[in-house]
Amino acid sequence: MTDVTPSSVHDQFSESMRIAWIFGACAFLLQMATNGRYGYFRDELYYLACSDHLAFGYVDLAPLIAWLARGSRVIFGDSIHAIRLLPALAFGAEVALTGFLTRELGGRKWAIFLACVCVLLAPTILGNGTRLAMNPLEPLFWMGCLYVLLAALDRRQPALLLYCGVLLGFGLLNKHSTVFFLGGLVVGLALTPERRIFASKWFWAAALIAFLIALPNVVWQYAHHFPTLEDLRNVKATHKNIELPPLAFLKQQIMMLNPITDLVWIAGLAYLFFHRNGKRFRFVGFTYLAFLAAMMALKGKDYYLAPIYPMLFAAGGVCWETLTANRPRLRWLRVALPAVVIAVCLVSVPLALPVLPPDRIVPYMQALGLGVTRTETSMTGILPQHFADEFGWEEMVSEVATVYNALPAGERAKTAILAGNYGGAGAIDFFGARYGLPKSISAHQNYYLWGPRDYTGERVILLEWRMEDAQYWCGSVDKGPRVAPYYGMGWEHYDILVCHNFKVPLTEAWPELKIWD
Repeated sequence: MTDVTPSSVHDQFSESMRIAWIFGACAFLLQMATNGRYGYFRDELYYLACSDHLAFGYVDLAPLIAWLARGSRVIFGDSIHAIRLLPALAFGAEVALTGFLTRELGGRKWAIFLACVCVLLAPTILGNGTRLAMNPLEPLFWMGCLYVLLAALDRRQPALLLYCGVLLGFGLLNKHSTVFFLGGLVVGLALTPERRIFASKWFWAAALIAFLIALPNVVWQYAHHFPTLEDLRNVKATHKNIELPPLAFLKQQIMMLNPITDLVWIAGLAYLFFHRNGKRFRFVGFTYLAFLAAMMALKGKDYYLAPIYPMLFAAGGVCWETLTANRPRLRWLRVALPAVVIAVCLVSVPLALPVLPPDRIVPYMQALGLGVTRTETSMTGILPQHFADEFGWEEMVSEVATVYNALPAGERAKTAILAGNYGGAGAIDFFGARYGLPKSISAHQNYYLWGPRDYTGERVILLEWRMEDAQYWCGSVDKGPRVAPYYGMGWEHYDILVCHNFKVPLTEAWPELKIWD
């Protein structure tokens, strides 16, 4: 049991919890004040395209983001601030939820303050809230589940576990990596006395609820022969992602959260395992270690762990509050620690948020002794990818429109725009109507399932294609203008090609053009 009464722990608007709400509001406002400074992100354009093709599954993502994007567009429109309202709200909720977790672990006002500061300013967590994606939603489902679980154990009200089932079910519809968090949570419970919860009917009822919510995606995967597994196998086989050995992976965990915050989350991990007040929450620590081990073994991207850190920051806040509570000689840390965390993390804010002019980003990184990091082997560009992929999309569409409108009027209706990547295809779909362009086609990711429509291949504008591939498939090829966004990624530099007379009808060529990676 916690050292405060249950009624105060769960008073959502108590004096201590107002700190969490205030930080959550600040997090939301910070995102909204900065999230329109550059442009639409490549993946955002793809998710918007998916929202025009609603389904219970997609090749490379779970379906919830497409449905949420569709709802957001209907209500708020599709301006850049409108589509980024949802992630900004999610980020604010994540920060506030960190305060609630801290309180549930026994923390008071100062612990809540420290934990919320860390989550608000940790670079990777902060950066995840800048754009429409599954990532800013993920911690709400994971940490929301953990909060409910802690409350169920603390109040001895196992019926609360039903809410865990709802959260995990929608978490699975948001991102499939929730499977690994769920696995880590089960391992954590199994290794501690809290394993008694497995004997509760409410635990299994929650598991059933989660399964039923996620079932439509399971059915879709089965009906389409599990394309997500095929996609993941291709990624693994081609070594598309940077695969880090264990020590390098651990180093990235330290760097991506800003090393100064290690003083908090590592202290939180130690508190869960070694402090007498923290040991009753030891299953939380085992959950983290199990998830970390799974990601290291599977060579996952370093930022896959970002959604799990709020619980360690919460435990770290409680740890430092406990250590300084009855030690007058350590009371100075109550001012010094958050002050240092804020000061150092503010330096790293321009690495996560688009607050600098793009031409100042690299000099700023160099001044800090940092280089441009990569998570995929083919990443090349002046800027880090999370900035670079926000540049050049509408300019590219304008160039395509120049080529398209130069064609004889009678040929345009028969002319397909075939993109080699979902980014280019999504940009054509989103911006193209402004320039009189038709919707694109592509054999990349879920665009492959949407097919070539009625296009035969008589005339095709090719984006992100190599000349030798175009010559293989086409009767003849004309080279058009070059797309070369200065701040864009290297793969966004290419010549627009005009293909005359695909050698086989597009419907026959389609299976060979398929790219799932």
